[in-house]
Amino acid sequence: MIAEKCPCGLGEPYDDCCGQYHRGAEPPSAELLMRARYAAYVVGDRAFLLRTWHEKTRPRALTLEANQAWQGLAILDRQGGGIFDTEGVVEFRARYTADGRPGTMHDRSRFVKVDGAWRYVDEA
Repeated sequence: MIAEKCPCGLGEPYDDCCGQYHRGAEPPSAELLMRARYAAYVVGDRAFLLRTWHEKTRPRALTLEANQAWQGLAILDRQGGGIFDTEGVVEFRARYTADGRPGTMHDRSRFVKVDGAWRYVDEA
């Protein structure tokens, strides 16, 4: 069990927040999947990242950069992606350091619901 706050930014303990999704529960919204995927990058959970990537766009393998440390996530906007939706877009900004230098990733990610489960598709 991890008692620390979840890196996704919601302020909950990891195990009660994104940890439950990393253990197999399905996030009920595109935004929560986005947050869980960010947290998976932070904790190095490649299996979760691949499992929640849409099969048509999923890479065969995923390498996480050992020299990159994620520093924080901000959700900027969301379109759709709710419990009753089948598609959604989440715009976010993630801060990181790579080789000791700060950086920012700003993206709009597209999600679709497949058999009741949200999956990351690609950049919108």
